[in-house]
This record gives sequence, C-alpha cells and structure tokens, in this order.
Amino acid sequence: MSGDRRPPRVLIYSHDSFGLGHLRRCRAIAHAMCEENDDLSVLILSGSPIIGSFDFRSRVDFVRVPGVIKLRNGEYTSLTLPMAIEDAIEMRASIIRHTAEVFDPDIMLVDKEPFGLRGELAETLEVMKSRGTHVVLGLRDVLDDPKQLRAEWKRKNAAAALEEYYDEIWIYGLPQICEPLVGVDLPASTRRKTTYTGYLQRFSDTATVSELPFIKQGDPFILVTPGGGGDGEELVDWVIRAYESDASLPHRSVIVLGPFMQSDRRAEFIARVDRLPQVEAITFDAHLESLMDKALAVVAMGGYNTFCEILSFDKRALVVPRTEPRQEQLIRASRAAELGLLTMLRGDAERKADVMATALRHLPQQNLPSRSVVPGLLDGLENVNILTRRALEHQTRPSLARQHA
Repeated sequence: MSGDRRPPRVLIYSHDSFGLGHLRRCRAIAHAMCEENDDLSVLILSGSPIIGSFDFRSRVDFVRVPGVIKLRNGEYTSLTLPMAIEDAIEMRASIIRHTAEVFDPDIMLVDKEPFGLRGELAETLEVMKSRGTHVVLGLRDVLDDPKQLRAEWKRKNAAAALEEYYDEIWIYGLPQICEPLVGVDLPASTRRKTTYTGYLQRFSDTATVSELPFIKQGDPFILVTPGGGGDGEELVDWVIRAYESDASLPHRSVIVLGPFMQSDRRAEFIARVDRLPQVEAITFDAHLESLMDKALAVVAMGGYNTFCEILSFDKRALVVPRTEPRQEQLIRASRAAELGLLTMLRGDAERKADVMATALRHLPQQNLPSRSVVPGLLDGLENVNILTRRALEHQTRPSLARQHA
C-alpha cells in the first residue's frame, strides 16, 4: 500500500466457551496472515481463560472478553464472574462492539458462530456492514451430524445471518473428507460464497518443550493428548490402564492432561502415572506442536487442531473420538480412517485395557499419513492468505484511505 494509506487490519472473533480448539485455530491463521503480509495487523477477540499463556508474533494481539462455559445440559453460565449469563453476554457484546468500532478492521473473520455466542455479534455485524467491512465466516471441516446441525442453525437463524452480513465462507478442510453444510437449507447465493481452503498446516518452533529427561535424551515416545482435557478423562484413563495391565509395552508415553481437566481427576492420573516407569504426565504445554513433532506417534481424541497437527508432522495416529454432545470427531475420524490417514478406535463400547494395549503396541507400525495421497490436503494457510489478499485488493472502504493519526 502507498504511504498515505493505513495498513490493513483483521479482527478475528472466537467465542471460546470451552477448550482450546477455536483459539489455537485462530492463532494459527493470525500468524500466517502476518507472516505473509508485512504491514497487516490482527486482533483476536477471545473468551479463552488461558489465551495469555500462548505466545503471539509481532502485529498479533488479543482482547479477552469475560469467559462463559457450556454445561452438560446445553445451557451456558459465566465461567468466573458471579453474574447471570444474560448479563455476561451483554457485557461481552458491548466489549466486542466497542473493540470493533475502534479497531475498525478491513476484514472481520468470525469463527464458527454466524451470530456469535447467543447472538452477541448481532450489533457488531450491523456496524461492520454499515462501514463496508469484508466479513467472513470461518468453519472447521466438520460441524456436527447434519440432522443436529440443521436444527441448531434453524434455531439460531444462522442462514439469515450468512445471507445478510457475510461476504464469504471459508471452510478449513476439503469436500472429499467432509462437507460441513450438507443438509443445511441455504440459498444458492450463500453457497456461492463458500471456498474450501484445505487443512491448516502447523509448524514446530524452536521453543523448549517439556523438560522430561527421556525427551531431552531423544528416546522415542507416544504422545497422548486429549486437547484441552475438559472431556478427555476417559481416554487418559484408558491409556493408563493399558500400561497398568501390560508392563511390557515397548514405548514410553507422555500424557498432556490439558488445562481444563478437573483438578481431582488430574491429581488421580498423576498419582497413577507416578507408579508407571513407562509413562509421564504433564498438565499443559503451550508448544504442543513442538512436542508432537518429537513424538513417535500420537493418541488423541481427534479434534480439528490435533488432526491438522497429525497431518502436518506426518505422525502415525490412533484416534478415539468423542461422540457426545457432537458427532464432529467421529465423522472426521471415520472418514480419515477410510482414507488411510489414521487408525480409529471406538470409545463408546467397553474400554478394555488389553484392547488399548494392543493398539499401542501396533501403533508405531502403521502407515504414515503421507502414504495416502490427498491433493491440497494441507494448503489451508496458503489459501487463506490468497483469499485475504484478494479481499484487501478489492476493498474500497474509506478507512483504507485514512492517513495515520
């Protein structure tokens, strides 16, 4: 851009009611955008309580809104503040709108929820539309079972939001693996806004990962990661029971319990692991990419980010997808297993220790994901940058021509 024009700005909204998935995806996109565009800056709006634990590159920053969490009955509640959920949402909506008005982005990228959490984006979307901001909805490869998604989007009036406010829809996946909006009643004009980018490649960094002695010595290990850990207790228990029942398992395991695991379960797992010479456990590592890069193989639940990392670092993987409250992980893992990208083990039946022990023993011998050829599989970040540049080149907002204050 010429010297009298303000450098471009991207605002990314991530509701982050639970877990690490939305935050880590948005962070990867923000870093890629700034890596590719020397003068572009990105601001992330997030409700994650641990966003400050992550490193952010130059020209990427964040604003944290008050956290909320989804209960098992489907209702939301304030994560920390003792206030009604309606008040928490009102506060979040006010912060989001004020931030968007002041930051005045050229592109606003909304993660997953067209109207935001419980409609908190509605007023902000009106402001962005009035200013001519290019508004994009970013979707992961799988949202849920089509029947469940259709009912959810109808209840949230999501289709109307896409038609009224959104210029584009970016799907971070490939249609040959999954088409997340199949079954949703959308007009042709909305479907024409959709682009499949491919999966978002991840990269290792030079950060020092876990100080566990055998990692430093280069001993092979299997990484066990239940993501944020809030719903990964069954997977962790299953792996630990496998080692408790079979001391002859040939490879060590490192279990990253996750920052959202209940403290009593975390303490229980650590106590059990302390009795197993072949297993180590840590609570959290903000540089999980580097830890995965060093691993011999991976055992995981199969969330979007973990799947991207498995592909990016070409790791043999055993995935045990959750099936409640969403079918997302099961759909993704089933299709990936059909394509030979990983092995899936159903966890909704009886979780026998010997079944997991056998799977762990065979895991290092299975094919690498790279043995399966899927064109464009990891082109996501490259295509996001192409789409970003295209949107900026066609941007005619008055704010782009403003001189620096």
